[in-house]
Amino acid sequence: MQIRPFRVSDRVAVVGLWSRCDLVRPWNDPDLDIDRKLADDGSGLVVGTIDDAIVAAMMVGYDGHRGWVNYLAVDPDRRSLGLGRQMMEFAESWLLERGCPKLNLQVRTTNTDVLAFYESLGFVVDAATSLGKRLIVDE
Repeated sequence: MQIRPFRVSDRVAVVGLWSRCDLVRPWNDPDLDIDRKLADDGSGLVVGTIDDAIVAAMMVGYDGHRGWVNYLAVDPDRRSLGLGRQMMEFAESWLLERGCPKLNLQVRTTNTDVLAFYESLGFVVDAATSLGKRLIVDE
């Protein structure tokens, strides 16, 4: 798999992948999230390709305090091939290049397969509660 920056022409394939991987929710419009990421810098929006087909995608960001990974998705037909691990290795390298000391991510508590995946990569549950407040409602 080759990992490269997102291109505008990737949008439909990426949103479709995120939808197939059950990452899209009514209150998070993935097209608006892509627009916001591109407006902010866009460098952490990447896709993984095999033979020019998009098989993985994610957003990586660093706010100066913590790094974050969002929307990590691997084509359901290509899971268990190490592609998710390769994407996370890319994310960690991307963050380390920017001096990021810690990587955070959020996983729905009901998504036990994904929790097990991240635990296999050395992630642990932080003794913290994730809080959120919606500032812009995506219609």
